[in-house]
Amino acid sequence: MNSMRFSSGDLVADRRAEYAAMLHEHGDHAAAAELMHETLLLVPDWAAGWYRLGEMREASGDIEGAAQAWRRSLRIDPADRMGAALKLELIGAASAIDAVPSAFVETLFDQYADRFDASLVERLGYRAPELIMAALQEAGAERFAHVIDLGCGTGLMGERLRAVSSFIEGNDISRGMLKKAETKRIYDRLWREDLQTFAPGARRADLAVAADVLIYLGALDRLLDAVAAMVLPGGLFAFSVESHDGPEPVLLRPSRRYAHHRAFVEAQLVRAGFEIEVMRSATLRQDRGEPVEGLIVVARLALKPTVETFAAPFVTDEEQPAALN
Repeated sequence: MNSMRFSSGDLVADRRAEYAAMLHEHGDHAAAAELMHETLLLVPDWAAGWYRLGEMREASGDIEGAAQAWRRSLRIDPADRMGAALKLELIGAASAIDAVPSAFVETLFDQYADRFDASLVERLGYRAPELIMAALQEAGAERFAHVIDLGCGTGLMGERLRAVSSFIEGNDISRGMLKKAETKRIYDRLWREDLQTFAPGARRADLAVAADVLIYLGALDRLLDAVAAMVLPGGLFAFSVESHDGPEPVLLRPSRRYAHHRAFVEAQLVRAGFEIEVMRSATLRQDRGEPVEGLIVVARLALKPTVETFAAPFVTDEEQPAALN
C-alpha cells in the first residue's frame, strides 16, 4: 500500500512528504526519515504520515524509532488502516495478533480494485482459481447447487464456478472489489461482510470457496467453524493458503500475509469436522519475482460427527515420535 496516497490535508506537508518519499526511494533513508519527522510537526495527527516515517526509520536501521512511529500511527487510527500493528509484530515490538486488521484489508483492496485483475493475473501469475477448480475435479465434484465464494474480490474464482453452479453468492469486505464483481454479472447475490466476524445465518451451500483469502487470517478455527455450520453434510470447502516448512503453525511474513504449516491446516480441518479430500502443494503466484508456495485444499464436511471431537495437537515432522516396535 502506498501510504502517501492518504493526504494530510495540508498542501505544504503533502509536498514535503512527497520529497521525503523520493529520498526514501533513492536509498537516502536517514534523510527521508528526518524530513518526514519535521513534516509531522506540521500535521501531528496524520496516521499515514507516522506509518510512513516508521518505514523510513526501519530502512535506515532505526528499529526503535520505527516502533515509536508505528505506535503513534496506531494511537491516532486504532482501526489501523495502515497495518501498523503487523509492522510492530514483524519487528518483535508487539504480541502476535490472530488476523490482519479488517480496516487494513478493506483499505488495501479498495485502493487495489481498479487494477486488481490485470495486476494479479498478468503481472503476478495468479493461479489459485484454476488450481482450486482442478482440485475439485480431482475430488469428483463437477456441479454445484449453491456456492458461496468467501472473499470473492472482483470475481476471479466466480468466473470459473459460474458454468458449473446453479446459484453463486459472493461476499467481500471491500466495497470497491464488490463493485467490480457486480459489473461482471457472475454472482446471483453479493453482500459485504468481514470474514473475521462472518456468521452463516440461514445460508446453506454444498460448496464454500476461499481463494487467496485465508492468508489474511492467522487463526483458522473461527472461520472453519462458521463454514462447517454453513456447508451441508457431505458438502465441500475448497481453499488456498500460503505454506511454510518451519516449526511454527502460523507465520506472519514481511508481506503482512500469513503462511500456515500443512500439519496445522490438517489439524484445524479435522477439529472442525472436515475430512481432507485433496491437499497438494502448488505455486500460487509470484511476489517480487519469487514464487509464492502454498497449499490447495478440498475438504468434505463429515456426514456424521466423529467420536473424537478434538484433533491431535500440532506437531511438525521433526517432532514426530519414532514408531514403536
